[in-house]
Amino acid sequence: MFALPGRSRPTRHHTSWSMHALWLALAVVVLLAIEALFSPAVTLAAENPSGLPLPRFVTTRSTPINVRVGPGTKYDVAWVYMKAGLPVEIVQEFDTWRKIRDLDGEEGWVHQNLLSGKRAGYVAPWLTGDRLALRAGGSDDSGVRAWLGPGFQVEILGCDGTWCAVNAVDHPAGGRPSTYSGYVRQSELWGVYAGEAFD
Repeated sequence: MFALPGRSRPTRHHTSWSMHALWLALAVVVLLAIEALFSPAVTLAAENPSGLPLPRFVTTRSTPINVRVGPGTKYDVAWVYMKAGLPVEIVQEFDTWRKIRDLDGEEGWVHQNLLSGKRAGYVAPWLTGDRLALRAGGSDDSGVRAWLGPGFQVEILGCDGTWCAVNAVDHPAGGRPSTYSGYVRQSELWGVYAGEAFD
């Protein structure tokens, strides 16, 4: 092929700068889209009014606590908590309101001031009839301090990912309460996530 007089022969190796800029902009958009797809936790955390991760466990702070069907006092009361220190799970946030889920899977909205960052849980509520050992240390070889039945509520002091340090308060009928401190396997508690570590 030869060039006609007054014309240059076209080459495939020269592309205008505007074309390069277009391809570069497209590549940046694609990379940002991919990053957004693989970083949903970052996006969700930025959308939470508290900036804290969801879901997370907390406890009820005071009594009584009205749990509402929506995030505001204009919504009907679904049920009322009559005891402080009960473990619940925050699953959603809206302004100063928190959507919580309880042990039975029931969900409702409470104001953030009615919740505390203290931790509590229930001992293996999914079991029936079996007792679980409250051990003196975080090991199966440690001595037994008390036996706890399924659904027994404990205060969670801290967890290392495998064992949790807890306080268990026994309220015998007509007697004085007794507090037992010890360790329970993390997998045997409702109120803490698998592998979660805190103190």
